[in-house]
Amino acid sequence: MHTKTTPLPLLAALLLTCACAGLQAQGIYRIVGPDGKVTFSDRPPADAGAQPRAVEPVAPAAAGAGANGALPYELRQVAGRFPVTLYTGDNCQPCTAARNLLTARGIPFTERTVSSNEDIAALQRLSGSTGLPFGTIGGQQLSGFSEQEWTQYLDAAGYPKQSQLPRNYRQPAATPLVAVKAAEPATAPAPAAPAAPSVRTPAPVTDGPTPSNPAGIRF
Repeated sequence: MHTKTTPLPLLAALLLTCACAGLQAQGIYRIVGPDGKVTFSDRPPADAGAQPRAVEPVAPAAAGAGANGALPYELRQVAGRFPVTLYTGDNCQPCTAARNLLTARGIPFTERTVSSNEDIAALQRLSGSTGLPFGTIGGQQLSGFSEQEWTQYLDAAGYPKQSQLPRNYRQPAATPLVAVKAAEPATAPAPAAPAAPSVRTPAPVTDGPTPSNPAGIRF
């Protein structure tokens, strides 16, 4: 009997799709009781006698709420569950290709630049290497750039195949992976101790005539 084996990357993508579908089917409810107490639950209230004032579905908090607040509902849901982060460097053609793919498809993403020694060390801890580009889609890590692989995982996460970004959407500016610390102000040198006043030593007094004062006159 011939058994068809599913490639591991595709299997992971299918599992991710199932997880995504399960999350989308689950709602969260905000329940306001008669006493004004607010509770949250993934199930509608079962006690009819409670007479809640309001029961309304609440969307999970999306990463980067400020940037995603104006996104269409479905896209905001996906971006909240599987946020995309792209790590790039200078003069990196594959980084540009990855950025172009995300931009053309309308994927809201966060970009982190890797340029300083601190950035490189942080990338090493995060990904296990210093290769760029590096990306994350939710918990999935993508090293290097393969359009087919990145597209596969974006599809599995539930991102739309064509851009749904509003016309007024502005991609957040790229920021360093490690925040730049502000230079500390130089401490002013301690004031020098005042110099001790100089004491003039009076000239010795000589009595009697000298070669320069044969008369021995005292002044």
